[in-house]
Formats: sequence, structure tokens, C-alpha cells
Amino acid sequence: MLRFSSALPLVLTALSASLLIAQSGTPAATATAPHFPTNEDLRHSKVLTSPILSPDGKQILFAVTQATADGAVSHLWIVPVSSTSADKPRQLTFSPPADKRGEHNAQWSPDSSAIFFLAKRGENTQLFRLDLRGGEASPYDLKILPPVDDSKEKDAINPPPPPVSSEKKDEKKPDTNKVEPLPIDVAGFAINHDGKYIALWAHDPETPGEKKQKDAKIDASWINHERHLTRLYIAALKPDGSLDGELKNTAIVPEVHGVLWSPVDDRILVVTEPPNDATDLAPAAQAFLLEVPKLDSPQKLNAIPPSVSRAEWSQDANTILFVAQTTQDAPPGYEELFALPKQSSGPQVIALSGSFDGQFGPSPLTSTSDGSVIAQAGIGTRSSPVRFAINGSGSPQVIDLGTSMVLGLSTNAKQTGWVWIADSGGQATRLCYAAKLGEPCSAIPIPELAPADLRVVEPQLVQWKSGPFTIEGLLYMPPDTGSAKVPLIVDVHGGPLGAWFNQHDLFAPFLLGHGWAVLRPNPRGSSNYGVKFAAANKNDLGGGDYQDVMAGVDYVLAHYPIDSSRMALMGYSYGGEMAGFVEGKTDRFKAIISGAPVIDQFSEYGTESGSWYDRWYFGKPWERVADAWRQSPLANAAHAKTPFLLIQGQSDTTDPVGQAEEMYRALRQEGVPVELVTYPRENHGPLAGGMVGRPSPEPWHGFDVRQRIVNFITAAFSSTSSSTAPAKP
Repeated sequence: MLRFSSALPLVLTALSASLLIAQSGTPAATATAPHFPTNEDLRHSKVLTSPILSPDGKQILFAVTQATADGAVSHLWIVPVSSTSADKPRQLTFSPPADKRGEHNAQWSPDSSAIFFLAKRGENTQLFRLDLRGGEASPYDLKILPPVDDSKEKDAINPPPPPVSSEKKDEKKPDTNKVEPLPIDVAGFAINHDGKYIALWAHDPETPGEKKQKDAKIDASWINHERHLTRLYIAALKPDGSLDGELKNTAIVPEVHGVLWSPVDDRILVVTEPPNDATDLAPAAQAFLLEVPKLDSPQKLNAIPPSVSRAEWSQDANTILFVAQTTQDAPPGYEELFALPKQSSGPQVIALSGSFDGQFGPSPLTSTSDGSVIAQAGIGTRSSPVRFAINGSGSPQVIDLGTSMVLGLSTNAKQTGWVWIADSGGQATRLCYAAKLGEPCSAIPIPELAPADLRVVEPQLVQWKSGPFTIEGLLYMPPDTGSAKVPLIVDVHGGPLGAWFNQHDLFAPFLLGHGWAVLRPNPRGSSNYGVKFAAANKNDLGGGDYQDVMAGVDYVLAHYPIDSSRMALMGYSYGGEMAGFVEGKTDRFKAIISGAPVIDQFSEYGTESGSWYDRWYFGKPWERVADAWRQSPLANAAHAKTPFLLIQGQSDTTDPVGQAEEMYRALRQEGVPVELVTYPRENHGPLAGGMVGRPSPEPWHGFDVRQRIVNFITAAFSSTSSSTAPAKP
């Protein structure tokens, strides 16, 4: 399953939720016949993310990520707001050959004259500054005295010293035992409102002594005793952007996950999370206020709960707005919006979104001058900005920007304009600008992200009854088939607290290109439909949610020209888990593909990267043995019949490789046709993204996955007579 960390944004609310893959809005120079995307097209697609309006409101900065032979690499682009169709966006950054990942986490300087970003153009991830008036980007020389050195601990084992030379000691040779400042790997940064300070958070560097230990293979790993942590530092900046003195450590406790400067003064809001897997026991985030330059006396904000994931200041800095776990009984990651006003009688948290049934996405909050806060939220199969009153009055107001998907909505400090990314299943990604929020999108030119002649299809929103719920799904039908019945691919999202959105991606059209219809259901347990719906599969995984999926299949069979004898089901993460449930419960499908599944709740619970998520669903498995086994796909392996393909990353810490191996062994011993394909170096999210065409660190893995999926389904369908349908259980 997809997991949730209490102090980190939920980056993937569904497998499709992070995909901004699209065609350019610019016509191709040579028109060709439209065609559905091929496997090769997906390997070369690009992604546009992170649009940022300049403080003076004149330019938009954004990132484009593309696939290369070495993996995904991102570069920064800039385009004027006043762009016409003749204007072209300009690429700002170009990585040297040694930099395989490019630039990321870009921010404007407060005066719009420069851009700051992170890049690894050597041994460390560094902070760079690019003056837009001319010149190359230059890195900051950021070093600290290492706060931790495991090689000097009392019980440390160190390699023996080299043999003593008979030569006379060189008096000028440096003392290797002397503690020297070391460069840091910058994890993140934030610039204050007037550009006088910069906050950076970085992981403790490896010392020379620790490197010697590692090189000598003295490298035992003591679980949950890690002392190298992510700490917060402050640096003063001169008017020209150079450092004014050294980095200064703060008294903020690690691990630092996010920093927000006040818009009017030099206070910082910091969100941290304890190290060493503390959140496996319970949410444990903390929020602090720190006044610069007083760095040794942070104030802990006890009113902010330990499930806080992100926050923002109101424009007058008198209220802290934050998103945290709902107070209702709901899966970890089901969040609400709160406000913490500054009051003389003591702060009291105000719930702003208790009656709102949408699910907040990972985008930052934006406070406005009229006393509101704008939050992006998933509502059914759409993503829209929603306005809430900071004082808790009134009802939420959904802001219609004329498209099903609005992502990356942002503005500048003076709110002189708004930028966002807009698309839908049948519409390519657009970069949008409006002087006022709510005005129509003014499309801004962007570089070509995919061939302009790729064919896409707008999905149909379908609804069906299942138990007490009305279930929604997106149905993609291949065009130009006339009255002929077509095969069906059922694609189940990750989560369970996730959802399919009507969003532009190339994977659904890729499947359509093979003549297959695609159904993407949002069964009970999905986000975007309210807390009751999200919590409906508690202690019932593979129960009511399975019935919802199958009811959706029955619905489209009854209302659309679908060939019931040629159906396949696929899914990744929770979708892969659902594939496992389907395998043991029905033989209606001719092929099933399961990516990174949960197969055995007992072994999953003990080996996954965090168990808090699963604990909400069914408890501790040793205390709830029957419940845990009932909700394990492995429990029904003896009833399996359908050919089964397992896709798994070898380095997956969310749903480890052992899950797929258990299912492979079980089905193989039961005589079921089963294949297991594993991918070296792949963790959970990157393999999922690569599979559906998102640029990833391993570009050929996604290509291989898609090829295997198509071959597996094609082989299963080719052995099926269109006149004979399997018996329904």
C-alpha cells in the first residue's frame, strides 16, 4: 500500500496524481496523422512542474523533467507573463556531464533579480544562485563542523593505522585528527521576505573517520540508533546575494522537514519529526517558532497536533494555517485544514474544513488579503482550488478554473497574478496565468513535452451502486470501433487512500492504442469522497472494495460494448494488492497484473517501512490473527486460476520484494501460470512512475514493464474465443 508520513506531504494520492505528462500546446512543424502513444513515446515524454510567479509579477519559472539514458533530469525554464504565441520559453539551466539529475527546488530572490536552486554537480548537493542579469550559476561554499562522528565514539572499531614510515616526519603535514569544517548536502532552503536571511536544512556529513570505517567494511547498521540527522541552519545574506558570515546552527530538534518564513518579520515556522522511525509508533511531528537572529530559544507550538503535514502563515502573520490528520476515525493521511490564531488569552485551534468532503493535496496553502486561505483539493475525479475563511465562518467555495485538473497553483507575495497547471484526460497540459484568481486561463507558451500528434481520449465519468455507496470511475473507450465489442482493462489505483483523477496522462491512451477499453474505479476507501467513504474498508480490505470493483465491471458490461470474455485487471501498490484479492476470488479475468503488492499482512507488517498506516486498518496482526489473514490475498491462493504477472522493485521499502516472492511461490505450487519480474535499484514510487511513463531514474525499466504488460495481456486474450465467456462465480 502507499504509506503516509505524518510530517511529509502525501506526494502520491493516486498513481496518476503526480503525472503531468502532456503534449505541448504548440503545433508541430510537420503535421502527421494522430496516433496513440507507443511504448517509445512514453519513454521520451517530459513533465512540467512547479510553476512560480516572480515577485514582480512579470515572469514564470518552472521545471521540465525529461528521460535520458542515465535517468530523469530536470532543468529550469523561464517565460514572460506577457507572452504571445510568438514568444518562446527560455531554458535557464544546463547541467554539466557529471550532474545526472539536474536542478530542483528553485526559488526567486525577493527582488526578482536572481534564482536559487539545488543541484549536485560534484560530491554534494549544493545551493546555487543564478543572477538573471548575466553570468553563470555559482554555488555557495557551505560547510559546518560535523556535529556527529561515529568513528570517535567510545566503542568505535577503526581500521589499523598504516605502517609507520622510517622517514622523518613532515612537520608541515596537516593533523588528520583535527576537526575541520565539512561540506553539507543541502536538503532544502527558504529565503526570508526581504532577502536578508536564508534558512537551510541539511543532513550531518560523513566524516573522514567514518569514511575510513566504511572503506574498511566496518559498517554494521544499528537499527533506530542513527545519530546523523537533518538540522536547521541560518545564514545572513549581503545585498549582492553572497554570504554574510558563516552558517549558524539552531536549537531546533531534528529531523527538520519544512521551514516557512513569516511574510512580515524574521520569525520561522519549522516542522520536524523525530528520527529513528519514531512515527512507526504514532504520529510525532512537532512545530516550532524561531526568531532570527535568536537561534537558541525556539518556541514549541503545542496546539499543533503531531500529525501536521504542512503549514502556511496568514498574510498578516497573525495566524498559522496547517493541514493535519482529521479528528474523526479515518485512515492515516485523511486530513483537514486548521487555523491557529495569535490570541492574548492563549491560542485555540479552529477547524476550517470539517464539513468538506474533498481531500487536500500536497500543494502549499496560500493565504489571501481578504482573510481566506486557498487549498488545492481532490473532489471526486477532479482537483480544484477551494477557498476557506480563516476565521472558520461560511462554507468552502470551490473555485472553477474551467478544467478537471488544477495543479501547482501559486502566486507571489503581493498576489499580482496566479499561475497553475491545467489539463484533463483529453486535453494536453497547459501553463496558465490569470491576473486574479477565478479569471479564465491565459495559456503561456511551454516547451514541447511530447509529440503534438499523439491521440488522447477524454474519459467518461461512470457511476454505479455497490452496497450503501455510489461508486465513481473513469471509463476510456477506444474510438472508431463501431458496434464491435472491445476487451476491458480494469486499472486499480494505489492507496487505498488514493483516487483516479480525470487527468492527462499517456498510459491510458497507450492501452487504448491496443484496442482495449480502460476502467479506473474509485472503490470505497478512496480519497475525495468524504471521511465515511474513506474509512469504509477499515478491517475489510478485499471485501466491500472488491465488490465495488466487480460491480463496476458488471455496470460497464451492461451499458457499453465490452467483451466479457476478454477482460484483464491490473494495479500497483494497493492496486496490486487488490489484484491479489481478485486472483483468489474470481476467474472472470483472463490475465491479472500485480505491481508491488501486499500479499501477506503478517510479513508485510514486520518488513514494511512504516506500520502505522496498516495498524489503523486491521490492528496488530499478532493480536488480530483472523482479521489479518482474512485481509491477505495469500489466504485464497488455493482458489487461484488466472495467469498472474508480478512486477516488483528489488529495493522497495514500502511493499518489500518478499511480498511478490510469496505470491509467486504460492501460485507456482498451486499450478497457476505465474511470472515474477523484479527490477534492481527500484523503490516503490519510482518504479510506479516509470511504468506509466513518468521520467524516472531507470528509464528502461518502465519500458520493459509496459512491454511485458502488453505481451502478457495479448497472449491471454489471443487464447480466448470471443464467443465463450468464463462462468461468473
